[in-house]
Amino acid sequence: MVMFMSSSEPNSQGNDPANDLEVISNRVWEDAKALLSEGDAGRVSDVAVARIMTAAIKLYAAKADGEMRSPKAVLGQGDEIVTPTEALTSVTEILRALRLGPMEFGLWSRRRPEDYHDIPPEPLKD
Repeated sequence: MVMFMSSSEPNSQGNDPANDLEVISNRVWEDAKALLSEGDAGRVSDVAVARIMTAAIKLYAAKADGEMRSPKAVLGQGDEIVTPTEALTSVTEILRALRLGPMEFGLWSRRRPEDYHDIPPEPLKD
């Protein structure tokens, strides 16, 4: 996945990494949707996918732990965007990469209910 920045997009030398990530995340999302719809996911290197997933995991955990809440982890409501198979495939490989199993996952899982399941999703920005 090659990212070309337009003049309206922040560059990597910007002064606000959070704003840069907001813009870049939209570009990654749009590019991924395009590749997936064309059946071209294989064009993205394993390293690029691992880099994106690692950054997302670390940002998510920092927000969840720092804000003492569980923000929505995926777009959409239910399985309209990420299927259970896609989610479980990803989670299983993350656990395997860290040499963890279902037992550790069960013991470590957050057990507090969240109310975001009842909140209408924000519209996706196109």
